[in-house]
Amino acid sequence: MSGENIRRRKEKCENCTKQCNKKQSDEGISSLPEKDVANGEVPASSHLLKQQVLLSACLSCEGCVSEEESLKISQQNLEEVARVLGLNKKCDVSKHQVLVVSVCPQSLPFFAVKYGLDIPEATRKLCGFLKSLGVQYVFDTTLAAGFSILESQRDFIQRYSRRHHDSQALPMFTSSCPGWIRYAERVLGSLVTPHICTARSPQQIMGCLVKDYFTKQQKLSPDKLYHIMVAPCFDKKLEAVREEFYNSLLECRDVDCVLTSGEVFHMMEQMKVSLADLDSVPLDHVFSDSVCHVLLRLHVSLGEAGDPALVRHQGRGSEGFLEHIFKYAASELFSLDVEEITYKTLRNRDFQEVCLERDGEVLLQFASVYGFRNIQTLVHRMRKGHVPYQLVEVLSCPGGCVSGRGQAQAQGETGGRVDKALVQQMEEAYSSLPVRLPDTNPGLHILYQDWLEGQDSTHANTLLHTQYTQQSPGQTRTHTQYTQQSPGQTRTHTQPPHIQW
Repeated sequence: MSGENIRRRKEKCENCTKQCNKKQSDEGISSLPEKDVANGEVPASSHLLKQQVLLSACLSCEGCVSEEESLKISQQNLEEVARVLGLNKKCDVSKHQVLVVSVCPQSLPFFAVKYGLDIPEATRKLCGFLKSLGVQYVFDTTLAAGFSILESQRDFIQRYSRRHHDSQALPMFTSSCPGWIRYAERVLGSLVTPHICTARSPQQIMGCLVKDYFTKQQKLSPDKLYHIMVAPCFDKKLEAVREEFYNSLLECRDVDCVLTSGEVFHMMEQMKVSLADLDSVPLDHVFSDSVCHVLLRLHVSLGEAGDPALVRHQGRGSEGFLEHIFKYAASELFSLDVEEITYKTLRNRDFQEVCLERDGEVLLQFASVYGFRNIQTLVHRMRKGHVPYQLVEVLSCPGGCVSGRGQAQAQGETGGRVDKALVQQMEEAYSSLPVRLPDTNPGLHILYQDWLEGQDSTHANTLLHTQYTQQSPGQTRTHTQYTQQSPGQTRTHTQPPHIQW
């Protein structure tokens, strides 16, 4: 390595360290004042759960985060939720914001293990707690993940068809992990960004589903709805404040606030919540009543007590993009029906590959690459032209999303060390959920027509896709402006940012 390159790397690393040390101030995580959950109040103290940004907890390390981003992230906490709840209690009903919480499926095992319950019952208790605070609707994000998987499958097939005349078509990298995306945009740049799948992550598709489809069903303006996401990792906070997910016309985001599973659990602990005193409340349906009736006529299970049936997608501790795309591609491209996938471990459990063979010929070769060290190995091989894969599922957390530092960090630790016993229990709990293939989910197909005007429509492409490009620290991006749309309308672009917190 040249002396100039060594100097640049040293400066970058020192900048990362300074930024992380700055954010890991001695404020830490303060205790919440004790409150009785029965009164439905979240403490609104200035010492509420200050967000820690840890170098070891994410890949957001190209100078970490800018001052502008730091300001936005500072609002991604319980204090902001308390502020909204407080305003609802003080102001006229006509000025209330409707609070909606969406919970990632990978967060549910955390609450199940912590409270010694199965996932369905833990989910109902969590829902009961959130509604006791003043939250009106609680959804899980499996439906949004289904959209993300289906769009990723289609993106891969399109890329594969142009592989011979487009050098940037393959390999395709998955786009569901915000830590990986940020690292790709800020550090790897044009080497990787053209290869990233354009499908939005489950979190941001859920944001569109809530702020676009659900608000229309409820006859609400999107700015009258405050959307909270409960997620397993800190990087989801950064994803929520990306500029392309900001509606400059309505001055609101698709996802207004992200709380980690650990933050919600800590709040429940400090408020001395008793599970016995919590109601078991079913999750809500994001579907309109008419769609629910159609699903019931199709004999689709909506779960016990009318709540949506909890399911998962294939994959170890994540949404299983690799497995879904692999099976879909095998069928679409080679008319092969793949029932089970056999993983071959390469460097470690977090660097594995799968192959599709016929008559001794390798037709497809995919890899799953989890954790920063394995990502570095992958990029090193890519620079040398030694990447044989058509698709790589990339996640920044070793072990996948269930191992996100927002819920898997060892208790009392500040350096990002994972509680391996907890992770193992969460993985076992997660694997207990039944698997549903998004391809066979009639709800998704109904929403493609009911909400998105067809799978190949401009509306579907606008709401379900985005672009990833090389960025330098502090670089801003063009904002997206949109309104509640009627058929044929599309989003218009421009408008500088105007963010009010």
